[in-house]
Amino acid sequence: MSLIATLDNFRPKALAVLRIASSLFFLQHGLAKLIRFPYVEQLANVPLLSQFGIGGIIEVVGSVLILIGLYTRAAAFVLSGLAAVAYFQFHSPHSFFPILNGGELVALFSFVFFYLIFAGPGAWSLDGRRGEA
Repeated sequence: MSLIATLDNFRPKALAVLRIASSLFFLQHGLAKLIRFPYVEQLANVPLLSQFGIGGIIEVVGSVLILIGLYTRAAAFVLSGLAAVAYFQFHSPHSFFPILNGGELVALFSFVFFYLIFAGPGAWSLDGRRGEA
């Protein structure tokens, strides 16, 4: 078996690792806003019914759905859009270049979630058990 064929066999599992890791990293943003864990000083006093608070709710719910691979494509669509809005609203006005405006991470999240819309959840997902992968 060739190296390419071997790597292709692991594609669904590699996609699942990307899905799980990305959702866990993104989940931290929502939890920091909603329950102050992990503690981030800039996010410590976010009112629940503010744009940041509602964003935090969407981040937590969407991240958990992607983490377990349930309604992955729909959740990824919402989170990709949320991250894109965050980038254009809060980062791009400071500079065109993400490295200068501090928006590299949020832009990367947007593109990873955008990819998941099309790629689906990969292995180890509830969508797969439901036949929706």
